Amino acid sequence: MKILITGGEGTIGYFLAERLRQQGQKVDILDIKNGNDINDSKTFNKLDRDYDYVYHLAAINGTKNFYERPVDVLKVGVQGVINVLEWFKDNKKGKILFTSSNEAYASWINQTGGPIPTDETVPLCIEDVFNPRWSYGASKLIGEVLFANYSRVYGFPMSIVRYHNSYGPRMGMAHVIPEFIMRIIKKEKSFSINGGDETRSFCYIDDTVRATQMVMESDKTNGEIIHIGNNKEEIKIMDLAKKMFRLFKYRPKKIAIMSAPEGCVERRCPDLTKIKTLIGYQPEISLEEGLMRTYKYYEQESKAFPKNS
Repeated sequence: MKILITGGEGTIGYFLAERLRQQGQKVDILDIKNGNDINDSKTFNKLDRDYDYVYHLAAINGTKNFYERPVDVLKVGVQGVINVLEWFKDNKKGKILFTSSNEAYASWINQTGGPIPTDETVPLCIEDVFNPRWSYGASKLIGEVLFANYSRVYGFPMSIVRYHNSYGPRMGMAHVIPEFIMRIIKKEKSFSINGGDETRSFCYIDDTVRATQMVMESDKTNGEIIHIGNNKEEIKIMDLAKKMFRLFKYRPKKIAIMSAPEGCVERRCPDLTKIKTLIGYQPEISLEEGLMRTYKYYEQESKAFPKNS
């Protein structure tokens, strides 16, 4: 197979590319880190038109980025989608997959309180257009609408997946698990937590990329929106911190619970009935095992940091 991954230098894209290459697939990467800007339509002029599969992962993720770089988040999440679809609609073969997010429906959960676990049929909405936090969710909502309509009008196969709190090695510091890990490695005496009662259902990267490939390669998922995640271990952020203290044998002298940022989603857990029914996916990596694997990576990385960092 000949495969293109946009955003292939990001966490999920990187591990997806590694998995596919290990299977003997030919994988090309389109990413700003290798000099390719998907916001520029000219980037796509140099691409071949004979890809079997195109995974569109390119996005600016991380809650910190939503607040600090909302315009960049929207540009990549909307203009980038239009550019890739304008290029793909004229291809004579292949299937394309869009990686959306639970953030596209998170406002609905905030407004209504449920349902939890959440299936693919819930309405998508943005709670507050003036809150930059929703820049990412808005871009994913628009991306889903663009993919659905381009596919219908131009007649090409596509699938949409919504990720739910994927984590693992090589994902920077803009997410809660690596942030907690690095603060534990540095042995912070006073450990502050934004929120605490909010729940998340974390999905280890290996399960995320396996599910993504399964969705892409099945005809049963054509034209479908599919939730990807781990529905087995919904956990409060406070309990996540306690679990990590226990696993990594560290206890701060003080734990301070701070107010959650405005717009923070209170609960998040996917209903995986659809993906299990269509293609038989179930998460395999427990939260404890995934945390240990992630910790080992960041522990090794931290050895390269300056001692006073």
